[in-house]
Amino acid sequence: MSLNQIAYILGVLTAGGGITGYARAGSVPSLAAGCSVGALYLIGGYRIQNRQTYGIELALLASVVLAGSSIPRALRSQKPLPIALSVLAALGLYNFGVAFANRR
Repeated sequence: MSLNQIAYILGVLTAGGGITGYARAGSVPSLAAGCSVGALYLIGGYRIQNRQTYGIELALLASVVLAGSSIPRALRSQKPLPIALSVLAALGLYNFGVAFANRR
């Protein structure tokens, strides 16, 4: 699977999760965070696909933001949603981190 496909999938999942959080619980922070991180992934995927600069960096930034917010919650609460978000963040950190390191 290519990096842009991974970025698109993560973008749709995180934005969809934010929208779902808003629809189910009326959580505006979930909507804002999910759509913001999702947008970073989607823009990064678009830039990767078109071989533009900073695509990998944007997707890596989205993964860092997602990991920074979800991993502490997953460790604290042990609930399925933060754990799933942490797994998505780890997937992004690995893929985009390796790509970023190989470019240098």
